[in-house]
Amino acid sequence: MMGAIVLTHRWLGIAFCLLFAMWFATGIVMHFVPFPSLTEAERFAGLAPVDREAARIPVAAAVAVSGVADAVRVRLIQRSDAAVYIVSGSSRVRAVRASDGADASVAIADAALAIAREHARNRGLDAVRTAVVARSDYDQWSVPNGFDRHRPLFRVALGDAAGTEVYVSSPTGEIVLDTTRRERGWNWAGSVLHWIYPTVLRSDWSLWDRVVWTLSLLALIAAILGAVLGIARVKLRGRRMSSPYRGWHALHHVIGLAATTFVLTWSLSGWLSMDHGRLFSRGQLTLAESGVMNAPPDWAAASLLDRQPISPSAREIEWFAFNGNVYRRDRMSLDHQVLIKAGDASRDGPTEFLDVHEIQSLVAHLAAGCGAASVLAVNDDYPAQSAIAGAPVYRSRCGDLWFDIDGADGSVLQRLDSSRRAYRWLYSALHSLDFPFLLAHPRLRDTIIVGLCALGLVFSVTGLAIGWRRLRPRPTRGS
Repeated sequence: MMGAIVLTHRWLGIAFCLLFAMWFATGIVMHFVPFPSLTEAERFAGLAPVDREAARIPVAAAVAVSGVADAVRVRLIQRSDAAVYIVSGSSRVRAVRASDGADASVAIADAALAIAREHARNRGLDAVRTAVVARSDYDQWSVPNGFDRHRPLFRVALGDAAGTEVYVSSPTGEIVLDTTRRERGWNWAGSVLHWIYPTVLRSDWSLWDRVVWTLSLLALIAAILGAVLGIARVKLRGRRMSSPYRGWHALHHVIGLAATTFVLTWSLSGWLSMDHGRLFSRGQLTLAESGVMNAPPDWAAASLLDRQPISPSAREIEWFAFNGNVYRRDRMSLDHQVLIKAGDASRDGPTEFLDVHEIQSLVAHLAAGCGAASVLAVNDDYPAQSAIAGAPVYRSRCGDLWFDIDGADGSVLQRLDSSRRAYRWLYSALHSLDFPFLLAHPRLRDTIIVGLCALGLVFSVTGLAIGWRRLRPRPTRGS
């Protein structure tokens, strides 16, 4: 039995020691430089104030001409070419001109260029030397599936000192991603290597998922066998422990014993990052729950909301369905909005967020046996955060099932059953060390993460040295 463990660990170690070294090194980079994305602050800063005086068709008419039969959200934004409604459903997203309902998708480079320039100017970025670099479905930074409904994408280089590039959605004409030269450079040494994320592989999500899941599982098996072997090979001499090995093997043995717990938990949680519903629930709404949350409303009711004036500083107007009602939220700044419910005399005028009674009424249709909704604490063990600073997140416990709902826009941020709550600790906490105590002390968390990854890297380098010594050609006698 021990012979089989030695042989399996030896060859799996040779095969995966470089991969382990790469994962530990790139993990440090990823902790400080995440994968490029357009933050909500950046997106909102790029919006221009909505032209309140321009003639526009009713929201119900915009939904009708869009062809999005299951529309549950409509946003009004001011683009460089016109005010447009962005109509969103679970199946698709479309943009129509607010003036006449004509198609407002972006098909030519000049239109994308004008949109990118205005976005850059609104954010205070240098936009003098902008140019369209490409129009494509995928590139290295736009492979995540969240961009699927926006493809193809126009990539526009701003030509500024930071090397900023922004991506314009063809269906909506919105900016959906930005990258800088620094982000791109560090991510080649971080996320791309860590996630094994070359475009040719990641553009086929199913293939990428199977490849990385399999590699992660084999790496975990190698780590488990190494831990068993390392502990079994410890020699006890009185009260002292020693290694029977010498040279690189001794270093590998001793450092491996010191790093065993971390290497095992990190390998396990790294493998679980690719679970995607194999062992744990995915946290997605069931069909019945989605039918409640995404039930299309009577959009004609949105006309009642037009009686309420729009603030001159509003940069985005959104109509959304929640519990069979239509709401309008006017967003004046990143952290300030006004929320109005159609035809509700019980509300004392506009408010800022959904209240606990509205959440409770909706959740009663989602599941049975729900207790009173409560506002989520900032330091909750299962954190969820609204995109709007200061907006409450409500948690409703329905027996074993929990729903976290954003008070700003009524969206479900988390669906937590017992499986998903266990996954939060086995994956996120073990892999990112986002334990509440460490999140409250970020510098300590940074130090621990860098220190542990550095220890894992040194351990992997000893494995590389052993593997090289075993694989390198040996000189023949007499040569």
